[in-house]
Amino acid sequence: MSGALDGLRVIEMGQLIAGPFCGQLLGDMGAEIIKLEPPGAGDPMRVWGQGSDKVSWEVISRNKKSVSCNLRVPDGQALARRLIATADVVIENFKPGTLEKWNLGPDALRAEHPELIVARMSGYGQTGPYADRAGFGGVGEAMGGWRYIVGEPDRPPARMGLSIGDTLTASYGCMGVLAALHARTRTGKGQVIDAALYECVLQVMESVIPEFDRMGLIRERSGSILPGIAPSNVYRCRDGDYLIGANNDSIFRRLARAMGRPELSDDDRYATHVARGRHQRELDALIEDWTRRLTVGQVDALMADHSVPGGRVYRAPEMLADPQFAARESIIAIETERWGWLKMQNAFPKLSDTPSSVRTAAPATVGQHNTEVYGGLLGIDPASLAELAASATI
Repeated sequence: MSGALDGLRVIEMGQLIAGPFCGQLLGDMGAEIIKLEPPGAGDPMRVWGQGSDKVSWEVISRNKKSVSCNLRVPDGQALARRLIATADVVIENFKPGTLEKWNLGPDALRAEHPELIVARMSGYGQTGPYADRAGFGGVGEAMGGWRYIVGEPDRPPARMGLSIGDTLTASYGCMGVLAALHARTRTGKGQVIDAALYECVLQVMESVIPEFDRMGLIRERSGSILPGIAPSNVYRCRDGDYLIGANNDSIFRRLARAMGRPELSDDDRYATHVARGRHQRELDALIEDWTRRLTVGQVDALMADHSVPGGRVYRAPEMLADPQFAARESIIAIETERWGWLKMQNAFPKLSDTPSSVRTAAPATVGQHNTEVYGGLLGIDPASLAELAASATI
């Protein structure tokens, strides 16, 4: 399967998550991703992750080719420019100003290659008084407002157990690339995409800003609920937890029937969306009093029978055992050089005619594709490659 972006060449510079996840998304859609790694240890993501077996690299670097390139030396910079001259897109997530210091800034690159699209991901963006500050995903989550509203009301701000700020920024960077590719079909010119971590987090903050602007309202941490939206919570059952979302009036009527309490939908305290929001705490207690007498399976069956949105709270074992995941091949197994067959999430979303896919495993070694890319694409002979390796350029 070639994918919708078959024929597109992307040079990925940068490391860890924001830039590389953007590369993963484009690679899943069929683009050729050539990842530049520093000689030696390569991208630190190779040794990141929980547990004794570091497998995060296998997901974020699938569908990529690895070439080693020392961007801190002139010969490495010259080699990168030769590669970029063959490409459609460059992805980078260095601190602003770094590419310019290496003579690889967008202005210099696009002067020679006006069709080039450059996607830049950074903490604060390429402009503004904070542009030259170091900025990681967590900092963007804090500045963008996410961290403040996550957690229990009586505890300090919490974090999500994933690097959501980085992956949001990568996703917006990917959307920017796709939009720029479309624009290039009209203008013939590429452009620069400036994705700031804090702004990408801000983009998903719904009405937090206008609520304060209009009413002086500051969203606070609310734990597992969304204030005024009820019922929409995780409820304890006899053998686990189950999420029910029934804040719509008609859905709540169906939930009341599923509970054997149809009269609840006529009760003034619960009959409307606004009323349920005002009596959220007592309604949650009432629902949990019912769920605690049932198993998760029993509640799940009742929700399905009455068309009430609900779902088990899954971990990896439950995902691997679920027939929905299996039917849609949401999880696949990839043969890796280091770990053998390794299960991971598939490529999403699903396209009917040009489906995304995981075609190749992540590069096992730094510079695994040096000969293929430098030799086959740029025509550098083996002796010259050996010299570049000896000088620590690759």
